[in-house]
Amino acid sequence: MKDWIEINGTTILGICVSVAIIYVVIIVLTRIFGKRSFSKMSSFDFAMTVAVGSIIATIILSPKPSLLQGIVGLLMVYALQLIAAYFRRFKFFEKLIDNSPLLLMDGEKILEENLLKARVTETDLRSKLREANVIKLSQIKAVVFETTGDISVLHHANDDEIDSWIMKDVLKR
Repeated sequence: MKDWIEINGTTILGICVSVAIIYVVIIVLTRIFGKRSFSKMSSFDFAMTVAVGSIIATIILSPKPSLLQGIVGLLMVYALQLIAAYFRRFKFFEKLIDNSPLLLMDGEKILEENLLKARVTETDLRSKLREANVIKLSQIKAVVFETTGDISVLHHANDDEIDSWIMKDVLKR
Protein backbone atom coordinates (compact mmCIF):
# COMPACT_ATOMS: atom_id res chain seq x y z
CA MET A 1 0.00 0.00 0.00
CA LYS A 2 2.97 2.25 0.61
CA ASP A 3 3.71 2.08 -3.16
CA TRP A 4 0.40 3.79 -3.92
CA ILE A 5 1.47 7.10 -2.43
CA GLU A 6 5.23 6.92 -2.76
CA ILE A 7 7.05 8.95 -5.39
CA ASN A 8 10.59 10.26 -5.76
CA GLY A 9 12.41 12.78 -7.90
CA THR A 10 13.71 10.18 -10.35
CA THR A 11 10.20 8.85 -10.96
CA ILE A 12 8.83 12.37 -11.49
CA LEU A 13 11.66 13.19 -13.90
CA GLY A 14 11.08 9.91 -15.78
CA ILE A 15 7.37 10.65 -16.15
CA CYS A 16 8.03 14.22 -17.33
CA VAL A 17 10.59 13.10 -19.93
CA SER A 18 8.31 10.28 -21.13
CA VAL A 19 5.34 12.64 -21.45
CA ALA A 20 7.37 15.20 -23.42
CA ILE A 21 8.79 12.59 -25.80
CA ILE A 22 5.46 10.78 -26.32
CA TYR A 23 3.70 14.11 -26.86
CA VAL A 24 6.13 14.95 -29.68
CA VAL A 25 5.90 11.41 -31.12
CA ILE A 26 2.08 11.56 -31.20
CA ILE A 27 2.16 14.92 -32.98
CA VAL A 28 4.71 13.66 -35.52
CA LEU A 29 2.85 10.39 -36.15
CA THR A 30 -0.47 12.19 -36.51
CA ARG A 31 1.08 14.63 -38.99
CA ILE A 32 2.57 11.73 -40.97
CA PHE A 33 -0.46 9.42 -40.89
CA GLY A 34 -3.15 12.12 -40.97
CA LYS A 35 -6.01 13.39 -38.86
CA ARG A 36 -7.94 10.23 -39.59
CA SER A 37 -5.88 8.69 -36.79
CA PHE A 38 -8.21 10.26 -34.25
CA SER A 39 -11.43 10.43 -36.20
CA LYS A 40 -14.38 8.33 -35.26
CA MET A 41 -15.47 7.33 -38.72
CA SER A 42 -15.49 3.58 -38.03
CA SER A 43 -15.16 1.06 -35.24
CA PHE A 44 -11.56 0.51 -36.36
CA ASP A 45 -10.85 4.23 -35.82
CA PHE A 46 -12.35 4.02 -32.34
CA ALA A 47 -10.16 1.00 -31.54
CA MET A 48 -7.15 2.98 -32.77
CA THR A 49 -7.92 5.83 -30.38
CA VAL A 50 -8.34 3.47 -27.42
CA ALA A 51 -5.14 1.57 -28.27
CA VAL A 52 -3.10 4.78 -28.56
CA GLY A 53 -4.44 6.02 -25.22
CA SER A 54 -3.62 2.73 -23.54
CA ILE A 55 -0.09 2.63 -24.97
CA ILE A 56 0.54 6.23 -23.92
CA ALA A 57 -0.63 5.56 -20.36
CA THR A 58 1.51 2.43 -20.10
CA ILE A 59 4.62 4.15 -21.46
CA ILE A 60 4.26 7.14 -19.17
CA LEU A 61 3.36 5.38 -15.93
CA SER A 62 5.23 2.07 -16.14
CA PRO A 63 8.96 1.32 -16.28
CA LYS A 64 8.21 -1.47 -18.76
CA PRO A 65 7.80 -1.38 -21.68
CA SER A 66 10.66 0.99 -22.37
CA LEU A 67 10.05 4.32 -24.04
CA LEU A 68 11.46 3.00 -27.31
CA GLN A 69 9.30 -0.13 -27.17
CA GLY A 70 6.26 2.07 -26.61
CA ILE A 71 7.14 4.25 -29.59
CA VAL A 72 7.45 1.12 -31.77
CA GLY A 73 4.04 0.00 -30.47
CA LEU A 74 2.53 3.38 -31.36
CA LEU A 75 4.11 3.26 -34.79
CA MET A 76 2.58 -0.19 -35.38
CA VAL A 77 -0.89 0.94 -34.31
CA TYR A 78 -0.68 3.95 -36.65
CA ALA A 79 0.60 1.73 -39.48
CA LEU A 80 -2.26 -0.77 -38.98
CA GLN A 81 -4.76 2.08 -39.04
CA LEU A 82 -3.26 3.35 -42.29
CA ILE A 83 -3.36 -0.14 -43.81
CA ALA A 84 -6.99 -0.63 -42.73
CA ALA A 85 -7.93 2.78 -44.19
CA TYR A 86 -6.39 1.70 -47.50
CA PHE A 87 -8.16 -1.69 -47.57
CA ARG A 88 -11.50 -0.10 -46.65
CA ARG A 89 -11.60 1.00 -50.30
CA PHE A 90 -12.51 -2.61 -51.09
CA LYS A 91 -16.14 -3.38 -50.34
CA PHE A 92 -15.50 -6.83 -48.83
CA PHE A 93 -12.99 -5.41 -46.32
CA GLU A 94 -15.18 -2.41 -45.50
CA LYS A 95 -18.09 -4.74 -44.69
CA LEU A 96 -15.77 -6.86 -42.59
CA ILE A 97 -14.63 -4.07 -40.26
CA ASP A 98 -17.42 -1.44 -40.45
CA ASN A 99 -21.01 -1.49 -39.31
CA SER A 100 -23.69 -0.41 -41.75
CA PRO A 101 -25.71 2.73 -41.08
CA LEU A 102 -29.25 1.95 -39.92
CA LEU A 103 -32.44 3.91 -40.54
CA LEU A 104 -34.16 4.73 -37.22
CA MET A 105 -36.92 6.98 -38.53
CA ASP A 106 -38.46 7.18 -41.97
CA GLY A 107 -40.13 10.56 -41.92
CA GLU A 108 -42.28 10.70 -38.80
CA LYS A 109 -42.38 6.91 -38.45
CA ILE A 110 -40.13 5.43 -35.76
CA LEU A 111 -38.73 2.06 -36.83
CA GLU A 112 -38.98 0.21 -33.50
CA GLU A 113 -37.24 -2.93 -34.79
CA ASN A 114 -34.23 -0.87 -35.87
CA LEU A 115 -34.13 0.97 -32.53
CA LEU A 116 -33.86 -2.42 -30.84
CA LYS A 117 -31.16 -3.58 -33.27
CA ALA A 118 -29.14 -0.40 -32.64
CA ARG A 119 -29.83 -0.53 -28.88
CA VAL A 120 -31.14 3.03 -29.02
CA THR A 121 -34.02 3.96 -26.73
CA GLU A 122 -36.79 6.38 -27.60
CA THR A 123 -35.32 8.65 -24.91
CA ASP A 124 -31.96 8.63 -26.77
CA LEU A 125 -33.77 9.34 -30.03
CA ARG A 126 -35.74 12.27 -28.57
CA SER A 127 -32.53 13.71 -27.15
CA LYS A 128 -30.83 13.58 -30.57
CA LEU A 129 -33.87 15.16 -32.22
CA ARG A 130 -33.75 18.03 -29.73
CA GLU A 131 -30.00 18.44 -30.38
CA ALA A 132 -30.84 18.70 -34.08
CA ASN A 133 -33.37 21.47 -33.33
CA VAL A 134 -36.39 19.39 -34.30
CA ILE A 135 -39.53 20.84 -32.77
CA LYS A 136 -42.09 18.86 -34.82
CA LEU A 137 -41.91 15.33 -36.12
CA SER A 138 -43.11 16.64 -39.48
CA GLN A 139 -39.69 18.33 -39.86
CA ILE A 140 -37.95 14.94 -40.07
CA LYS A 141 -37.11 13.37 -43.42
CA ALA A 142 -34.97 10.55 -41.95
CA VAL A 143 -32.93 9.65 -38.88
CA VAL A 144 -29.87 7.44 -39.38
CA PHE A 145 -27.77 5.59 -36.81
CA GLU A 146 -24.33 6.03 -38.35
CA THR A 147 -21.42 3.59 -38.37
CA THR A 148 -19.70 5.78 -35.78
CA GLY A 149 -22.57 5.52 -33.29
CA ASP A 150 -23.67 9.08 -34.06
CA ILE A 151 -27.26 9.80 -34.99
CA SER A 152 -27.88 12.00 -38.04
CA VAL A 153 -31.14 13.85 -38.50
CA LEU A 154 -32.10 14.81 -42.05
CA HIS A 155 -34.64 17.64 -42.08
CA HIS A 156 -37.38 18.49 -44.51
CA ALA A 157 -36.09 21.47 -46.49
CA ASN A 158 -38.91 21.14 -49.01
CA ASP A 159 -40.69 18.26 -50.72
CA ASP A 160 -37.53 17.02 -52.44
CA GLU A 161 -36.56 13.40 -51.95
CA ILE A 162 -33.23 12.57 -50.36
CA ASP A 163 -30.64 11.77 -53.02
CA SER A 164 -30.12 8.03 -53.23
CA TRP A 165 -26.35 8.54 -53.00
CA ILE A 166 -26.73 9.99 -49.49
CA MET A 167 -28.81 7.02 -48.33
CA LYS A 168 -26.65 4.39 -50.06
CA ASP A 169 -25.76 1.49 -47.73
CA VAL A 170 -28.27 2.59 -45.07
CA LEU A 171 -30.13 -0.49 -43.87
CA LYS A 172 -33.84 0.07 -43.78
CA ARG A 173 -34.63 -3.23 -42.04
